[in-house]
Amino acid sequence: MKGIHLDSETRVTAEVFAVVYIPGRQRSRYSETNVSVVDTAEAALAQAEPGERYYAARLMGPARSSEGVRLYYLIEWLDEHAQP
Repeated sequence: MKGIHLDSETRVTAEVFAVVYIPGRQRSRYSETNVSVVDTAEAALAQAEPGERYYAARLMGPARSSEGVRLYYLIEWLDEHAQP
């Protein structure tokens, strides 16, 4: 993905399932402080609470930004086809 800088400390950047806390779903990158990584897509969907702004997603990360912040990048929302 363009703009992703691998974390030089851990050298680990991978696809993960997570629950992301955000006010809206317009952005495509999220600070690690807003991301809770889980083991499976099912776990992410079970823990998601859209009414409380917690959304299930498949992400790539963590990657260190040019500002030194660890970020996760959106691959897809897991509930994208679910009704609002």
